[in-house]
Amino acid sequence: MPIIWESKLDTGIDVIDSQHRRIVDYINDLEIAKMKGDKAMVTDVIEQLIDYTQSHFGFEESMMEEAGYKFIKPHKKVHELFIKRVTEFTMRAAKGEDIVDELHSMLAKWLLNHIANEDRDYADSVKQMVGPAAAHHDVVTAKAEARSGFISGLLGRFFR
Repeated sequence: MPIIWESKLDTGIDVIDSQHRRIVDYINDLEIAKMKGDKAMVTDVIEQLIDYTQSHFGFEESMMEEAGYKFIKPHKKVHELFIKRVTEFTMRAAKGEDIVDELHSMLAKWLLNHIANEDRDYADSVKQMVGPAAAHHDVVTAKAEARSGFISGLLGRFFR
């Protein structure tokens, strides 16, 4: 069953919300690949998901750091544990194990819980730092802006 984005998942930081939606798209693509029985597509989606998620985590952590978010260390630890879990799944898959259903379930539950809880916790700190106008730029706008802006600078560093 595909994940449907709900406004309750919005952090109020457009660039982060766009990245979260993209991760949801990858998770939904994983389900589609599984339904098609396309192992190459499954592998490709998992690789893209891992790569994008790691870039997203780096971007998010940089924003938290710049904002002086006081719970950055535990948040980074949650990210590290997530990457470790996903890496374990990929190692199992490399050995020929069918992990797609289990991985899809874990990703969907983890992501929705993480966004609704941990990510919402840092959003106010980041919004105070960048200001309300900057928090409401979307990814395209932020990338198009001069590199002098904080968010656009981070986008350039993590999403080339």
